[in-house]
Amino acid sequence: MTDIDTRTHTPAPPSPSAELRAALGEAGLNARVTASDADAQNPVRVTLLSPTDTRQLARLIRTGTKRTLKAARTLREICEGYRIGLPGLRVEQGRITLGPIRMDDAARLARLLDAEPQATERPSTTADAATVKALLARAFPQATGGGTLSVSVRENAPGLLDLGSIDARTARRLIRALQF
Repeated sequence: MTDIDTRTHTPAPPSPSAELRAALGEAGLNARVTASDADAQNPVRVTLLSPTDTRQLARLIRTGTKRTLKAARTLREICEGYRIGLPGLRVEQGRITLGPIRMDDAARLARLLDAEPQATERPSTTADAATVKALLARAFPQATGGGTLSVSVRENAPGLLDLGSIDARTARRLIRALQF
């Protein structure tokens, strides 16, 4: 065995424009993709698509995001069943953003996820933002098998918390935890 035989060459990943060009071609879509392949940070430009190709591209995107959209819809339905308002729940950039939640709804969500109240908390008192945030921070990973959720207190609206975004896999685990 020679020194040349022992060396392996890992090919560089394709540039973003080359990857998009290949994907569009595999889908049978006729679009010219341009970018400076020498610099992977340059924006990629797609030329005008025909109406037929545009519809096909929209269908492909929806198919690719189908599981995420379904998880968001199911999560919304379950939360509505528990009377937990998540008016900002939406899919953005392939993730499910939960958005703002009222303090009492956040406390109810934490209890549904089997959050253990702190020793100082009395069930009849309204929990403060820091307490509810802490409850969710402990309960969410346990209920979703390690999933994470950012929770922040709104400074200008003391009765609201902001819940971050989760991926579809974590959303499906959350759904299972809420379904009993």
